[in-house]
Amino acid sequence: MRTNVDKERGTVEYGFLEGHSIGVVYAILFGIVFLRAQATYWIGRALGVGLYRSRLGIKLGPKLGRAEAAINRYGPIAVTFSFMTIGIQTAINLTAGVMHMKFGRYLIAMIAGCLIWAGIYTFGGLAVFTAWWTLFIRSPEIAVGGFVAIALIVALVLWLRHRRSHR
Repeated sequence: MRTNVDKERGTVEYGFLEGHSIGVVYAILFGIVFLRAQATYWIGRALGVGLYRSRLGIKLGPKLGRAEAAINRYGPIAVTFSFMTIGIQTAINLTAGVMHMKFGRYLIAMIAGCLIWAGIYTFGGLAVFTAWWTLFIRSPEIAVGGFVAIALIVALVLWLRHRRSHR
């Protein structure tokens, strides 16, 4: 299994996936992120048991209960969207575990996030982000201008489709 890290571009190349079909690559990447997210959640659950039994947990009492209720209500959206970020995904999955997010809610949100993450990595989304970030470092005006232009084009296309469908 060969994994190369390009430190200059900050990217990871998964050499062990070379030569496989897109379906196989997607399934392997889904499995990797699924196992990683599950491990992080269950480590968080174990840490959460300690938190609830600690002096701090006892002192927080009802506040901790309100925080848990908020995590159960709004956390699934955060879990799903965390898979589209770099750097906070692990923290959100760990927090979901520590705060005892109901496993069923967590699992559904996590699977949706894993599907998104595997798609991003399979179809080169990280390469697009890396290219944009490199451009941003060299010329923030052009990078932001390009992003705004693309966003406006997408908004215009969506608006035109909506307008046509309501005629």
